[in-house]
Parts: sequence; structure tokens; C-alpha cells
Amino acid sequence: MAGTVRHDVSRFTDYDIYLFKQGNHFRIYDKLGCHLMEADGERGAYFAVWAPNAERVSVIGDFNGWRPGAHPLAPRWDGSGIWEGFIPGLRKGDLYKYHIESKF
Repeated sequence: MAGTVRHDVSRFTDYDIYLFKQGNHFRIYDKLGCHLMEADGERGAYFAVWAPNAERVSVIGDFNGWRPGAHPLAPRWDGSGIWEGFIPGLRKGDLYKYHIESKF
């Protein structure tokens, strides 16, 4: 499973990003964080984190030996500072955290 991250999956709409940038998205918890879901028949976990000053962001956990960079997230194209990605095969209870490398 190492290195398998899909960047073509997103839980954000253009309206979500508009509200987020305005500071008026009052249900952002439904979008950011980790959410179990299915994408094109694959079950897994979608990750999104706001890290506007990050150089690199990845998800680390038991599933990849806690290795930074094994499952990199990608920044959204819209300048929101949100990094996201979908990792197939993850299940409820899998341990994870974000590894964030700052630009500064």
C-alpha cells in the first residue's frame, strides 16, 4: 500500500472553498480531517488538512511504518492552503497523523 495516494478524489465543492476562504464555512469539520469513503469502488480514507505554509504534507501511520513521504498529499489548485488525498485500503481504527514540513 506504500505510496498509493489518489489525488483525483475530493470532498470539496467550489462553494465549500468559497465559504472557507471567506471564513464562513460553519461545517468545515465535514470536509477537513479523515473521512472513510468509497471512490470508484475502492474503500479507503480521504484526508484533508489546512497547511498554507507547508512545503510537503504526508499521512503517516502503522500502515506505512510511520515513514514521512510514503503517502504524500497534494495541495489544492485553488490557493486555499488545503492539502488532500485518498488512500485506498485504510479502515476504521487505523492510526495516523500528518507529517508537515514547513516552507519557513
